[in-house]
Amino acid sequence: MNRLTLCFNQLREQRRAALIPYITAGDPTPTLTVPLMHALVSAGADIIELGIPFSDPMADGPVIQKASERALAAGTRLRDVLDMVKIFREQDQTTPVVLMGYLNPIEIMGYKTFVETAESVEVDGVLTVDLPPEEMGELGILLRSHNLAPIFLLAPTTTPERIKRICTQAHGYLYYVSLKGVTGSSHLNVAEVASKITEIRRYTHLPLGVGFGIKDASTAAQIAAISDAVVVGSALVQRIADTPPEQILAVVPAFLRELRHAMDASPKTN
Repeated sequence: MNRLTLCFNQLREQRRAALIPYITAGDPTPTLTVPLMHALVSAGADIIELGIPFSDPMADGPVIQKASERALAAGTRLRDVLDMVKIFREQDQTTPVVLMGYLNPIEIMGYKTFVETAESVEVDGVLTVDLPPEEMGELGILLRSHNLAPIFLLAPTTTPERIKRICTQAHGYLYYVSLKGVTGSSHLNVAEVASKITEIRRYTHLPLGVGFGIKDASTAAQIAAISDAVVVGSALVQRIADTPPEQILAVVPAFLRELRHAMDASPKTN
């Protein structure tokens, strides 16, 4: 069984929502990424979303764009990201790792090489932001045949017909973008998120994660009550940017721990 399925099954039995931190691999330096992944798990992360740095991250706001710039400037490439997962697995065989990024670096490496390497280092899922389900084709077949979950985004503007199409191809979980715009923008409306989640659940039994706008413990707790997972990205990445490198392993997990405590204290309603 894929680690993602196992993780969500266990959390469902515990009536808890998953906490999924996003960090960009190689930000601010490649040597900090694996220790930070372990520190986030210790602070309460259930799944790690590891961003593949890219020079044109169109869906990301300025916070994560700058993280990509720092990682690329530090020399981080897709092969380095896969190596980081391999090193992470030397100490952690349990926590699912999802790679999140854009198609271009995968195309350059080659679909077959990427998928076989990702499987060998024990990646669990791949979210390719700029690859819609109708264009998954060869990559989608390869991912599924190597037990790698293709994960897709759903937006407030996603129509019922498109939700149905995405649900037929998704595995692992679905990632609901809680607001219109790029990562880290604006203020999310919890009532609107709850309404859309109810609509999506008519078409799938896959776990539903919510991200894009989780900035504090209070919001994380409210989203945890109505969803299966809370994804936090820009708020973490901004702390990485604002913190001296030697303090990141203390400051960033401490913030995540606040979210975990608030989420666990919030009764689930779904």
